[in-house]
Amino acid sequence: MIMRREASGGMERAGREHGGAPSLFSYGIYVLSMLIFGTNGVLVARISLPTSQIVLLRTLLGGAALTALVLLRGGFDRAAVRADAKALLLGGAALGANWVALFEAFRLLSISLATLIYYAGPMLVLLLSPVLFREKLTAVKITALCLVAVGLVCISGSIALGGLSVPGLFVAILAALFYASLIVLNKRIVRTPGLQTAAIELDAAFAVVLLYVLFTAGLPHPQRADLPRIAALGLVNTGLAYALYFSGLRRLPAQSVALISYIDPVSTLLFSALLLRESLTPLQLCGAVLIIGGAMSGELRRRTHGR
Repeated sequence: MIMRREASGGMERAGREHGGAPSLFSYGIYVLSMLIFGTNGVLVARISLPTSQIVLLRTLLGGAALTALVLLRGGFDRAAVRADAKALLLGGAALGANWVALFEAFRLLSISLATLIYYAGPMLVLLLSPVLFREKLTAVKITALCLVAVGLVCISGSIALGGLSVPGLFVAILAALFYASLIVLNKRIVRTPGLQTAAIELDAAFAVVLLYVLFTAGLPHPQRADLPRIAALGLVNTGLAYALYFSGLRRLPAQSVALISYIDPVSTLLFSALLLRESLTPLQLCGAVLIIGGAMSGELRRRTHGR
C-alpha cells in the first residue's frame, strides 16, 4: 500500500502546477508508480520477518533513498520544514503505525480484504470533514459514504460468516484509522513540497518504528532469501515509486490524479489473485465494487469542484 495521500497537499496542488497538456510520459510514470505500489502486499507476504521489522527496513531504505534524492535536487526547504515540523513528525509516526497495522492485516486476513477495509480510511475523513476542515457534506459525499459503509458491511459480514480472522479485521480497521489520521495531519502541511514531505515522514517513521521494534520483536535478522524482497520493497516500491509518483503528480490534472490513483487498490487485488491465488467471494466482490466505487465517486466529485 502506498503513501499517496500522505502527500495530500501535493495532490491538492496537482492540476495547478502543470503547464499545457500533460504528456503521455507523465501519465506513464504515474501509472507505473501505482502498479509498483500494488505489489507491496505480494512482497510483504513473501518476507519471513515480523511485520514491524519489515516496516523498519522499508522506512530505513525508502527514507534514505528519498532523502538522498532531495539532497541531490538542492536540499530541504528549511523554513518550510520548520513551519510544518509538528505535522511532519506526527505524520511520520502515524505512517509507521499505519504500515505496521496494514502489513499485519495482510497476514492475518488477506491482502485483498485488508486493502478494501484500508480504503475506508479516506471516507472516515470525509465523514468528519465538517468538523475537521469546515467542509460541507454534500449529497454526493453522503452517497459515497453510504456506498462504502454498505461495502464494509459486506466485507465484515463475509468475514464473520466465513470464520476468518477477527484480529485481522481489527488491525485492518486500525490501519484505516491511522490512514485517516495521516490524511488529516498532512492537510496541515502547507509549505513543505511533496517529495520532501515523504522523505521526512519516512525518516520520522523509521525512528518511531525503531523504538517500537527495540521493545518488542528486536532488531531484524533477515534470511538471505528475504534480502532481494526487502531491497525491492524499500528501494523500488518506496524510493523509486515515490520519485515517479511525485514527478507525474506535478504534471497531471487533479481529476486525472484522483482517478488513476485507484489503479493502486485494483492492481493490489489483481496481483494478490494472480500471484498468491487469493480469491474473493461474490459478497466480497460486491463489497469491493461498493468501496472502490464509493471512494472514487466521492473523491472525483471533490477534486472536480475543488479545482
